[in-house]
Amino acid sequence: MSHDQNNRDTRPMTDDPLAEAGYLDIPPSSGGAAGRGWWDANAADYLAEHGAFLGPADFCWCPEGLRESEAGLLGALEGRRVLEVGAGAAQCSRWLVERGVSVVATDISAGMLEAGSRYDGVTGFTTPLVQADARALPFAEASFDVAFTAFGALPFVPDADRVHASVARVLRPGGRWVFAVTHPIRWAFPDDPGEAGLTATRSYFDRTPYAEIGESGSVLYAEYHRTLGDHVAELRAAGFVLDRLVEPEWPAGHDRTWGGWGPVRGAQLPGTAIFVTHLGR
Repeated sequence: MSHDQNNRDTRPMTDDPLAEAGYLDIPPSSGGAAGRGWWDANAADYLAEHGAFLGPADFCWCPEGLRESEAGLLGALEGRRVLEVGAGAAQCSRWLVERGVSVVATDISAGMLEAGSRYDGVTGFTTPLVQADARALPFAEASFDVAFTAFGALPFVPDADRVHASVARVLRPGGRWVFAVTHPIRWAFPDDPGEAGLTATRSYFDRTPYAEIGESGSVLYAEYHRTLGDHVAELRAAGFVLDRLVEPEWPAGHDRTWGGWGPVRGAQLPGTAIFVTHLGR
């Protein structure tokens, strides 16, 4: 899952201390390349903080705690070949493997995939793991029936249209593509799960990415904002048809905060948008 912006617990790479963080204009190539290094360096800390909630083999779509077991957003999977994009430690794919689904999990970060291998050892399941850039998936055309990502890949690249195009290439005609991202409206509000996070302070239409810059001047981390209209336009350009937009409500009794996600703001504002689509060819 993606990170929250302003108030998250930043753990920069140790060989390049953090010098600046905020909504910054950065070269697209630098922002797009930052993700791999950041996730490699911070995989262990990320899983130490969130691993219990995500589980070694559980399919959680979002900080609201919506599970695929209750949502069924991927549809019937018997006899289907499934691809996870930006899988991290492949918790979602491992949950599918446990249920006999044919699935391949991909991620750009070797550190996260190594964690996935360790989770395989803990659970006793073997999850096919492939290191790959989501913008250039290394699979044959029309080789999967379903593809999905839960906060993977899309937020961390300036050219999400390439991710959609890459997924479209490897999906069979009519194939399903489901992805969860931070709800676009959240970018207008401070990244605070409490009362301070209920007043908009930025323009919803300001697409300046959140970035962290090291003392060397290198981009250590970048996360990109797209409006709902941007997401729909990119989907259409890749040949997808939007079937459903899911905005999970914050469930009663769920007290866990995750960066800017939490029960106070979750009661008032959506935190996650899940796009359920199919390839219209």
